[in-house]
Formats: sequence, C-alpha cells, structure tokens
Amino acid sequence: MAHIAATEDRPTTPPSADSAPATAPTPTADAPAGIAEQRRRKLRRTALTIVLPIIPIAAFVAVWYYLTANEVVAWLRFNRMPTPGAVLDSLVERVSSGGYYADLFASLQRILIGFGLAAIVGIALGMLIGRSEIARKTLRPFIEMIRPIPAIALVPLTILLFPSSEQGIVFITFFAAFFPVLVSTIHAMDSLPKVWEEAAQTMGAGRWTILRSVVLPGAMPGIFAGLSVAMGVAWICVVSAEMISGQFGIGYYTWQSYGLLDYAGVVVGMLSIGALGLITAWIVELIGRRVNHWLPRASR
Repeated sequence: MAHIAATEDRPTTPPSADSAPATAPTPTADAPAGIAEQRRRKLRRTALTIVLPIIPIAAFVAVWYYLTANEVVAWLRFNRMPTPGAVLDSLVERVSSGGYYADLFASLQRILIGFGLAAIVGIALGMLIGRSEIARKTLRPFIEMIRPIPAIALVPLTILLFPSSEQGIVFITFFAAFFPVLVSTIHAMDSLPKVWEEAAQTMGAGRWTILRSVVLPGAMPGIFAGLSVAMGVAWICVVSAEMISGQFGIGYYTWQSYGLLDYAGVVVGMLSIGALGLITAWIVELIGRRVNHWLPRASR
C-alpha cells in the first residue's frame, strides 16, 4: 500500500515529443458549416436579386390594371388607356410576326453603330483635351457651344445633309451619345491624382507608358459612368429620330401604332424600348466591372 501511495504521489513528467504518438488532425465541423453558410448567403442574394425587381413591377401592373379596368377619370384619364391584358395580347401577336424582330434589330443596329463611334471618338478627344492645354483652349469653347443643342433638333439638317435616313439616324445617335462620353472623360482626366504620374516617372516610365498604364486605367471608372449615361441618351434620341424620319425601327413602329389608334401597340413599343435599354445598359455596366475589376466594389 505504501508503495502504491508513493507511486501515486510521485510527480509525473509529460511525455516527450518523440515518445508521444503522432495523431492526425481531426476535421472539425466548422468547415462544412462555413461552406453551408456561404451557400445560404449566395442563395439568399440570388433570391433577392430575382424577387426585389419584381416588387415594383408587380405594383405598377396592379395599379395600371385597377385604373384601366375601372376607367378612372380624375386629373388623368385612364378610360382610353389599354389594359395590361390588351397589351399582352398585342405583344403576343407582335412576337409571332417577323416584322417585330426586324424593327428591334434595326434600332439595335443603329444604337450599336452610333454609340460605338461616340465611345471611340469621345474617349480619344476627351483624353486629348484632358492632357493637352493647347487642345483644351482650342476645342473646349467650340464644344461647349455645340453641346446644348438637342440632338433631335438636328433631324431637319440630317435630312438635307445625308443621302439616306439611315445615315442621318445613326448620326443623331452618335451626336447624342458623344457629349456625355466626352465630358466624363475630360473630368476623369482632371480628377486623376498627380502623384500617380509622378510615381511612375520616378520609376522611369515614359510618356506613352504612363498614358497606357496609369492614366487610362485610372480614368476608366469616370469614363464608364459617362458611357452609361450616353447609352440612355442614345436610346431616347434614336427612338425620337425614328419617329420623325425613320422607315423602320421600334420608334417607327410605336409612332405608326399611334397613327393607327393602336394604343396597345404603342405600349408594346414602349416596353420594347425599355427592355432593349435595360439590356444594353446592363452590358455596359458588366463591361465596366470587368475593366475596373481593381475597384473595391467592382465584384459586387
């Protein structure tokens, strides 16, 4: 008994690292839980992305149906407005015909050509004015004198100048989209921190290297803000030009429907313009996020 007690009272020493058995790390339950939490957050974000835009659209359609179904006449008159059902029937009829897609393609082609030219010329000229004091003093007064002129006011001149209405509509689209791109590029150039260029010059970068690797990437967020505005302005002006001098296009279809007292067709044209504008604006925003991936919020 005494021997046992002495053994129990003897201080024990911890086993050495060499004598301790090697045990493999056991997987914890935190990793699967973290993955499941990330999946739940992603699913919730996706659900919100789908559900939240539907709420205002559903509310708008509900109010529209109530006002037109009851033929409400107050400050505004809804007794002649088409109901959502009539617009849906007209949309189904138009979708089943080939002329509808021809009009959509014509307007989209005009937008892409006019907006593309405006983006190229506007960015190049904006960088020139933003980087050169001589170009700023020479061109800026002339640009500011022309910029307030509404693009739609040029329709009579385009009819006289261009041999076809197609070229005139593309020019009006270019004119409308050009100035937002130009002005945003100039302001983007002016807002660049001077220390970026000084740091690049200290490391031995030349003029073209600074322009390509410092100035242009740094100005891209402001440039894409102008491109986003220019896309919306371009749609407004191309539709207006099609209504006045076009022979086909979604704007021409909308105006023709109004002339035929097809008010449901007018709403179909308006919704088609809105859908095309949404898609093209989303594409510009997506490209901007890809180009400006270095921004902190670009991944959202």
